[in-house]
Amino acid sequence: MTFSTCFMRSYMRFAKTVFLAVFVFLAISDCSFAQEAAPALSSLRLSSTSVLGGNSLQGTATLNAAAPFDVEVSLAADPSNAAKVPANVTIPAGSTSATFAISTLLSKNLMGNDSKITVYGNYGTTKNASFTALAPMSFDQTVDRVIARERAFVATMKRMHPLAETYIQNLHEDKDHNVAPVSDQYFLGRLDMSDGPGDVLFEKQHPGFGRHFLNPFKGIFASKFLPVGFAQMVMLDKDFQKKHYYFKFVRQDFLGEVRCTVIDVQPRDEKSKGLFTGRIWVEDHDYNIVRFIGTYSSHSRYTYYLHFDSWRLNLQPGLWLPGYIYSEESDGRPASPPFRTLHFKSQTRLWGYDVERLKHEDEFTQIQVDSVTDESESGKDAGPVEAQRMWERMAEDNAVDHLQKIGLIAPQGDVDKILQTVVNNLIITNKLEIIPDVRCRVLLTSPLESFTIGHTIVVSRGLLDVLPDEASLSMILAHELSHIALGHRINTKLAFNDRFFFPDENTFQRLDFARNAADEEAADHKATQLLANSPYKDKLETAGLFLKALQASGPALPSLIRPHLGNRLETGNSIRMSELLASAPQLEMQRVDQIAALPLGGRIKVNPWSNRLEMMNRKAVVLLSPQEKMPFEVTPFLPYLTRLSPSPVEAAELQ
Repeated sequence: MTFSTCFMRSYMRFAKTVFLAVFVFLAISDCSFAQEAAPALSSLRLSSTSVLGGNSLQGTATLNAAAPFDVEVSLAADPSNAAKVPANVTIPAGSTSATFAISTLLSKNLMGNDSKITVYGNYGTTKNASFTALAPMSFDQTVDRVIARERAFVATMKRMHPLAETYIQNLHEDKDHNVAPVSDQYFLGRLDMSDGPGDVLFEKQHPGFGRHFLNPFKGIFASKFLPVGFAQMVMLDKDFQKKHYYFKFVRQDFLGEVRCTVIDVQPRDEKSKGLFTGRIWVEDHDYNIVRFIGTYSSHSRYTYYLHFDSWRLNLQPGLWLPGYIYSEESDGRPASPPFRTLHFKSQTRLWGYDVERLKHEDEFTQIQVDSVTDESESGKDAGPVEAQRMWERMAEDNAVDHLQKIGLIAPQGDVDKILQTVVNNLIITNKLEIIPDVRCRVLLTSPLESFTIGHTIVVSRGLLDVLPDEASLSMILAHELSHIALGHRINTKLAFNDRFFFPDENTFQRLDFARNAADEEAADHKATQLLANSPYKDKLETAGLFLKALQASGPALPSLIRPHLGNRLETGNSIRMSELLASAPQLEMQRVDQIAALPLGGRIKVNPWSNRLEMMNRKAVVLLSPQEKMPFEVTPFLPYLTRLSPSPVEAAELQ
């Protein structure tokens, strides 16, 4: 055997050894990597912490990473004779979670006693979540739980101070049975139930008022409503006791996704004063009253208890709070002397429950500033022009921040982006150069108004509700953009933050963003030019038609068109953007296909807890008669109720 042959054989053996070693190493590495990358179950959470025995709830299994393939999470319930879960739930490839149904069983364990049930899930690791299966109860026991929950609700409301807005339209029916508003009233205040129903009004001037639904001392022959009456409608009874009422089971019902027990409630003593009489809807998990419709018992000579429909929303897991109240009197019967016949409808909205968080959220934001040296131009002292712009922007920011913190301006969100898109269309097509940038925000109140705070355009929720289309919106925004383009400045006294050291209810007395008549006229003229160069130039007939509808309804609805902070859209014979009236068609109220303005509340939805807004994308409804057009009018509320699930952190805390 030659040397070369021996060398080649030795080399081949060495190469095989190295190859095997590398192969084993790579295989081990791949296994290790695969083990590290394999997803595992990170949480198991439930849609509720309690459910009536025999009913179902929903569970959610969540992985710590997206599933690389279909992952089957094993499930089990303990005790197994009290609840039923599927053997497993599949989380599809690419997803991180999947839901599954949990059915509670009417076993011996539940007869007469609540039962704690734990649901287990396993994939890589085991997680669990627990809930209470409430023992089936008699109707009498159900009523006891409802009363206990309502008393807890009253205690909760004493700690809450949301904003409460009531808008009332007094109605008249003509000989042809057409009903239309003939006058209106408006209240805005912060609800305070720490010592019974009441509120602190936001007013230009504070009127005195008594604690009745109708004030007999303000116009003997006209019905005058007071805010405290509508404030009381958030509460069924501040001292709800079983001994005061008869309770009658009606049926099971769904309000949106929430299953409810419907119960009729009547006072035992017909002569008792101020006790609720009507119907309640009770959700079937925690026995919260989520809707009650009726009135209060026993009218006196100088008070009249109104009929109302009061709704509560699930704003936090397990927490139902008042959101909407609709009130109406329309039966034509005369009110207690010396009042005239009551014929009206009203909306009360509540929001700003979490306003304290809005006030303090910046205090908990940690900001780390690194030491750097900025060699750019922006790192130098600002010149006179830049300094003036920054000073005005600071005044603008101070005002906007204050209005948001007290719950009057909504946090930034998707609705602002819609307004911003229209403004950008106007800026780009007109080649405007505006520094600093224009911003858009929404005032949460119903009166129709728009105004500018520096370079921030503010439009009220009520105005957005009633505008019929985007062209009409462009008209409103073009007017305010014109104030900015023309250099109509903010009062820079607001750059000093001590200017905002006043009670919330004094806001409308201390802040005013209205423009003088000359500035308004100049903005109208400039806005007409902006619209003529915009994508909306051929669609402005509807904008003019909206102005005609506003002119027609304005005299009967002074409270709706009375602004809080800006200028009026309509004043007597004068109306904003009047040049558009000439191009508008004739206003024909009997034409079903001519929509000049919408009813209130049909476009924007407010989250009463966070004040955040969302657009309501409802399917268009075919109108069957002119009476269904209802421009600028109040209509009933019918929210689609849903139940909030706790977040993983909240679920862990609850358990």
